[in-house]
Amino acid sequence: MSSKDAVDQAVADVDFSAKKYQVKLETNHGDILLDLAPEKAPGHCKNLIGLARTGFYDGLTFHRIISGFMIQGGCPQGTGTGGPGFNVNAEFNDMPHADGVLSMARASDPNSAGSQFFICLGPQDFLNGQYTAFGKTADDASLRVVHEIGMVETNSSDKPLSDVTISKVTVIES
Repeated sequence: MSSKDAVDQAVADVDFSAKKYQVKLETNHGDILLDLAPEKAPGHCKNLIGLARTGFYDGLTFHRIISGFMIQGGCPQGTGTGGPGFNVNAEFNDMPHADGVLSMARASDPNSAGSQFFICLGPQDFLNGQYTAFGKTADDASLRVVHEIGMVETNSSDKPLSDVTISKVTVIES
């Protein structure tokens, strides 16, 4: 089964009209709980849920960190060049790229998002309408972890000098 098939199968029971979905990233700096915003970008929310449920993100790292800008993860190679083997079409919306907002990374093609995501460190208004925002940190404790990760020392390529790992990603339904 391809990863796209596995992801589609993993989200077959997702019902945004009946349930609220959160995603918890367990990192070596603490947990980050994210509230998803399916009313803004249902395709991106389903993609993240499906990738999380299939274990895609378990063991990956935040491979790119730029203080005052964002922390980025979701690359299976840890280089910023990998993905799940399929793309998700852009769902640009009016959700501002504010502090703690979850958004999807992509290449120059707006429809090239796959598995890489980023979480904003402070407002990034220039990203509004250019990248798909689809969630945000659920609480102050999660935002503190994001900010702590945002302060790790990096090299000239924005790669952390010490791995910032995502040990497990779980989906919480309520």
